[in-house]
Order: sequence, then structure tokens, then C-alpha cells
Amino acid sequence: MLFPKDSGINAAGHLTIGGCDAFDLAREYGTPLYVYDEQSLRSQCKEFKQRFGGRYPDTSVCYASKAFLNKAMARIIKEEGLGLDVVSIGEFAIAHSVGFPSEKVYFHGNNKGPEELAQALDWGIGRVVVDSMYELTLLNTLAAERGIQQDILLRLTPNVDPHTHEFTTTGVLDSKFGIPLSTGQAEEAVVEALRLPALNLLGLHFHLGSPIPETAPYEAALQVVLEFAKKMKQKYDFDMVELSVGGGFPTPYTTEDQFAPVAVYADAIISKMTNILMKLSLLPPRLTIEPGRAIANPAGVALYTVGALKEVPGVRKFVCVDGGMSDNIRTPLYGAKYEALIANRAKDPDVHTVTIAGKLCESGDILIRDIQLPRVASGDVIAIPACGAYCIPMASNYNAIPRPAIVFVNHGNARVVRRRETYEDLYGHDAV
Repeated sequence: MLFPKDSGINAAGHLTIGGCDAFDLAREYGTPLYVYDEQSLRSQCKEFKQRFGGRYPDTSVCYASKAFLNKAMARIIKEEGLGLDVVSIGEFAIAHSVGFPSEKVYFHGNNKGPEELAQALDWGIGRVVVDSMYELTLLNTLAAERGIQQDILLRLTPNVDPHTHEFTTTGVLDSKFGIPLSTGQAEEAVVEALRLPALNLLGLHFHLGSPIPETAPYEAALQVVLEFAKKMKQKYDFDMVELSVGGGFPTPYTTEDQFAPVAVYADAIISKMTNILMKLSLLPPRLTIEPGRAIANPAGVALYTVGALKEVPGVRKFVCVDGGMSDNIRTPLYGAKYEALIANRAKDPDVHTVTIAGKLCESGDILIRDIQLPRVASGDVIAIPACGAYCIPMASNYNAIPRPAIVFVNHGNARVVRRRETYEDLYGHDAV
């Protein structure tokens, strides 16, 4: 259930991903290794386009690139016809390097710098999602210097709790993101945006957090934001032609995770939005959604090689692998939970409880605590599914460990889309 759709077990008892033997991939490319099934990525892109676009044709699906982005991923998003959300000029640069259409890029972030905004304007950014009054003034100045009028959305804070981890909650009042509605600052921002000549205010944006396990937070935020849009229409003749409800769509990490399918979120969001629009006599806007995790995560699998086995009698059995929090910090950071299997003995029965520990010099460097596995031996390859989002983007060189290689697989073919870092990479930027 948790592995990519094109996964299985071959005659040798090995896990296969995208038609490729996972144990063979580990031996050929080394570990830690991140493997993405290309068909799973494309399938998830199509799923969001079909489920939302089929119910509300004027929908724009923008992939939230912070979940995972490199040149190969940017090409897939481009080929599947999605837009792209970026939160730094670095992410935009990756997309720009493969000819991603700039007009389909949305620039997010709570503290975009002058150099970043200037570069985004020079590359023809489609939308800037403005996060503060400071940014309104700065962006207006930069756009005016270039003799253009930049399309923008205002990111609002609707003060809706999405019931997710506090570190990934972004739509409450006490948040560094967005312009609060309840304090009157959002109205001030609308007035200012309408006044500034080099800005074209197209609509409103909110993002509540991630992952959001139910549809109710979206519905509550829609009520608040659309009522605000009606008020702005009455007071300032502001016509909201675009509305972004953000992302945060969930995806399972363990067999215990039970989330509604994309279609349920699409039904709830679109039904609620259209009903409120009708009651408030507002014209239907273009709807934008921003899935990231839900596209990338199901497609990615992390492979590790087992080294030391350490048992503390009566306490714990440690299975030590050749990666850890340097390539996947989600467990120590968020308390994330994962499943795993032995890729080269995928049919063997589970016989004991172990803890999979990383090699980093931190006691908190634990990938999975207390998981049932077959008897593990040094040299086995551990496969952890649902590692496609946020692992690679948040990877580091802690303990001077090179970041892992990434391989895309597709119908039995494998290609390296990012090489493994070398030791020379670690000190190549140093000066003596």
C-alpha cells in the first residue's frame, strides 16, 4: 500500500520498484539511495488535475516544489501541465534551467529579499504571493523600476487550526506566514495593493498547514476568506478573480494512516466554495490548489544498507544503517513514523522487533523505532517507502556526510537524476 504503484516482489524475493530490482539498484548505485517511480509521480499529477478540474474546470494545479525539486522533477511537472509554487529564487532557478514557463510560477515566502524579487520579475514570474505590507511596498518599487505591473495574490491568515503538527501549521493567527484577517491588517493590505500602481491584485490566498487530515479546515477557511472577499467588493470594488486554497493534502506514511482520497477533498472544497459564492453573489474565481507532498511522497523510496547490529539485552535491538538524519530528518524533527521491509528478503516473515538507527553522531538519529522485521543481517538492504517528500530538500551534510544519489525508475529502466556527492564536494567551496 505504501510503496509506489508499480512495485512488487520478484521471483528472487526482492522488492521491485518501477520494474527495477531494489537490491540491484542499491548494489549498482550505492546507498543511501532515493528511488522515485516516474509513473507514480505522473499518476499523482493527473489525479489532482482530474479530480479538481473535473468538478471545477477553472482550476490551476500548482506543484509545491519545496516538497522535492530537481531538474528531472521540474521537467515532469512541466510535461504534466502543472504550475509551480516556489519559495525561493533557488527553486525558481531550477525550474528556469529546464525552460519551465515563468508565467505558471507562483512565488511564495514570508521574507522575499529585494534581489530575489528583482530576479523573479526579470524572469517574468507569473504571480507573487505577497506576505506582508513591507513586501507590497518593495515589490511595487521594483516593478515600477522595470515599467511593469506585476500580478499578485495576498496571502491571508484566516486563523483556522488544521489539526496537524505545530511546526507545519501555518494558518493560525500566531504564525510568521500571511497577513491576519482578524486584526484588520488584511483589509489594510487590500487597500494598499489597490492603491499601488505597479501591482495588479488578482486575488487571495491561504494555506493552513500540512498534512491536513480532514476537509473541515478547508471549509472553515473558505467561509472566512470568501466573506472577506465580499466585504472588500462592497467597500472597495475589489473583484477577486483568483483564489488559492493552498495545499496540505495528506498522504500515508504507515499502514495505520487512513486518509480520504483526493476526490473527497475536491468534493468538499469545491462544493463549499461554490455554495458560498452563490450565497454571497460573488463571481466564480479561478481556483488554485498547491499539492506537493501528495504528489512526490508516494513515489519515493529510501534504500539503506545494514551495517552494525547491536542488542542491549532486555532493552532494544538496534539495526544500524548507512544513512539517517542527514538524509531524512523528519523523524527527529517531527516525530514522523515510517514502515520498512528488507528489500532482498521481502517475503520473509517478521520475527523480531528492532529499531532502525542512523549513523549520525546524535542519539536522536533514529529512522524507525520498534518495527517488526525478519531477522536482519549485515549487508541487507532496508527499504523505507513514503520518502519522496521533504527528505531530500531538508538533507544536510551533518557530520560531513555526502548527500545521497537520486534515481528515477520507469518500466524497468533506471537513470541517475542527481549524482551522489563526493568528499571533494564537501570542501570544494572552502577557502584556506
